[in-house]
Amino acid sequence: MTTAPGARPPTARVSVLVPRLLRSCLDALERVENAEALDRVATPVQKAVRALPLGSLRDVLHGRQLGHPLHPVMVQVPMGAWLSSAVLDLVPGARRPARLLVGLGTLAALPAALAGWADWAEQHEQQMRTGLVHAGANVAAVSLYGASFVVRGRRPLLGRALGLGGLASASVGGFIGGHLAYRQAAGANKTEPVPHLIDPGWHRLGPVAELTPGKAVRWMLGEVPVVAVRGEDGTVDVLADRCSHLAGPLSEGDVDDGCVTCPWHGSVFRLSDGSVVRGPATAPQPCFETRIEPDGILAVCLPGAG
Repeated sequence: MTTAPGARPPTARVSVLVPRLLRSCLDALERVENAEALDRVATPVQKAVRALPLGSLRDVLHGRQLGHPLHPVMVQVPMGAWLSSAVLDLVPGARRPARLLVGLGTLAALPAALAGWADWAEQHEQQMRTGLVHAGANVAAVSLYGASFVVRGRRPLLGRALGLGGLASASVGGFIGGHLAYRQAAGANKTEPVPHLIDPGWHRLGPVAELTPGKAVRWMLGEVPVVAVRGEDGTVDVLADRCSHLAGPLSEGDVDDGCVTCPWHGSVFRLSDGSVVRGPATAPQPCFETRIEPDGILAVCLPGAG
């Protein structure tokens, strides 16, 4: 097959159209991030999600015990089941297992959605706006797959068509979810760069005499803010100041019973080791070793870097 003089070959046209399409999608998502009109929906929904009587289940949904958000793990089940059902729809005699997978995926999407909503309610405005659109695409997917499950026994062709529509909606939702996770860093550990920004060895912070027992004080370690808390026994604990959840200032939070609470979303960290006592944070705070120099200056270093 030859191409007319001056005409682009099909591969060249695709290489131009695909980047343009992706750029258009990215532009649309950036407009969503800045669409303040969505806040009229986000605010009451956020209040409703936060008011759910989840108790200790809320930390499980956040993924505190897992060490990172639970929602991305849970969505693998519905997506895998739905994609597998689409493949079985092409196999003769596989109607029943295909319908079973559609039902399994639809049921599994419900707890995955609950985990997603729990995370969404503790994000900042731009993430929440994008998250609403992400949720909308996923609600459409669940609705289409639910309808597909119902009609497959009587009208298999319509059931397959609804399933394909659900798969398309779920794929759009996954694309938006990727934007949330990687472009907007929802769920990412905001303190991960800390060990890479501090040189090995001991670093002097400031006079211990300036620390009031039980009160958090913010000091700078190079370009990294840290929070120092002096105990009643004279020991000093030092953590990275920016919360691992959304970089809230721990130095502005409450100190109680050996813990510090982030003032933004209520994550609680143990001062002695930076571990997460309560979410929504899932990653621990970087914790520093401390010593008091002969001249009364507090010095710190990262564990193993002294």
